[in-house]
Amino acid sequence: MMIGLIKQSAPIRPPDHLAPDQKRHANLRYVYTLTAFVSLGAFLFGWDQGVMAMIIADDRWLKLMQPSDDWSVGFVISIYNIGCVVGAMTTGFFADACGRERTISLASTVFIVGALIQAASYTIMQISVGRLVLGLGVGAYSAAVPLYISEISPAELRGRIVGIELMILCFGEMVIFWIVYAFYFLNSDDWWRLPLAIQVVPALVLAIGCWTWVPPSPRWLVAEDRYDCALEVLSRLHGSEAAELEISEIRKTVSEEQITTQATWSDMFKGPVLRVTLLGMGIQMFQQITGTNGIFYYAPSLFKKGGIEDPTMANLATGGVGVVLFLSSWIPIFYFDRFGRKTWFQLGLIGMISALIGICVLQQHAADHPNSPINNAIVIFPYMFFTFFNASWSSGTWTYAAEIFPISLRAKGNALCTASLWVSNFLVAQASPPIETATGYGLYILFAIICVVAFLFVRYALVETKGRSLEEMAELFGIDEKEKDQDPQDSVRQGLLQSNLRDEDATLVDDNSEDL
Repeated sequence: MMIGLIKQSAPIRPPDHLAPDQKRHANLRYVYTLTAFVSLGAFLFGWDQGVMAMIIADDRWLKLMQPSDDWSVGFVISIYNIGCVVGAMTTGFFADACGRERTISLASTVFIVGALIQAASYTIMQISVGRLVLGLGVGAYSAAVPLYISEISPAELRGRIVGIELMILCFGEMVIFWIVYAFYFLNSDDWWRLPLAIQVVPALVLAIGCWTWVPPSPRWLVAEDRYDCALEVLSRLHGSEAAELEISEIRKTVSEEQITTQATWSDMFKGPVLRVTLLGMGIQMFQQITGTNGIFYYAPSLFKKGGIEDPTMANLATGGVGVVLFLSSWIPIFYFDRFGRKTWFQLGLIGMISALIGICVLQQHAADHPNSPINNAIVIFPYMFFTFFNASWSSGTWTYAAEIFPISLRAKGNALCTASLWVSNFLVAQASPPIETATGYGLYILFAIICVVAFLFVRYALVETKGRSLEEMAELFGIDEKEKDQDPQDSVRQGLLQSNLRDEDATLVDDNSEDL
């Protein structure tokens, strides 16, 4: 009964001004607009990835909260990740039952509650509870947003469009770094409450928009037997001719999977699906344990141990991390789909390993020569790390995990992969402070070794998915052996989409030229 009240059930019809047989072209602008709006969830994800880094290093916050040791500080950071695990896991149920866009709306409501608890906290326990609740919402964002985006995107542009989500996430990380840096100079012990509270505003906008304006995923509509609604959404996105062929392909795929698959959690660990699950969970796990959040969460401490003793300068260098994240997030938008997923992952790891070695060398130099001006060069290597990470792993793993599962298993598979990411994030956030305290730059040597293992995993275990439609994934991974040859209609659909999208790109260029 409650699920029936939540999910979108209103009919989705063509606009009244359209003639019944009027041809519609692909509307790339509409795809990008929907992507940008639901990616407010990614913006809030990025906001909360970065909001605590300077706060937990501030003496005023430490004096109020009085954490007993490094483990207590790590707990405040990492308990958020436990909430994210639970939020990601529940996304599989809600996304299938209520729809992708309504799940994002519900996640926003939970997010708002957690943000307000955090901002009103006076003890380690209170702020930990707030971060746990907040994590439920962010975990749901992290699974539902890329799931929705992948299901409205043409295969030819899926990497670029998921890259837009990454760019918006990184924009959130950059914005919050400078917001926290500005509030840091307030002459108040409660300065840190403001950046925790104001994130309620975009969360409220997202909740309302996903409930009232964002259309359901066409693939979810087909699974609900609402074929006319699905055809209308696809026509708005990809054009009427491509939509006719695409709806047939989706209906065929969904009906076959509904016959052969009940889409239970146990199915994720059976037969050939197990391989897909392990690849998706593995790639998301490596995204975290290769060092990104070990550097990101504790950047002020990294810079301090690298010889930048002034807290204001260390915070300023940390703000620079946000700028680098945002600027480098544009790389996959324009280039990710030009090369294979495996190529990007391997190139990224080579750069990340080089940067981690540089951090170790500079921290050792700072220990041997505390006042050397060379120590300021420590800022280069975290910036280098995040440039290579953002160009490859940051958006690449989300794209890969969201696209490899067949339709009937996609929501649950994406939830498992996202949960794997958050469990790994929890372990990194909890263990990094004591490991760094005990070993110094040994933490970054450990990350470099894990990067080597990740390189071997990508090279020898991963399956390339570049250019494949979502409906082809079952055949690619041997889950559906009944169809050995590509459906001829799929080639026609791909051609129509490519033609329509080229026309739309040309239209966008012409519009921009006229504006100039």
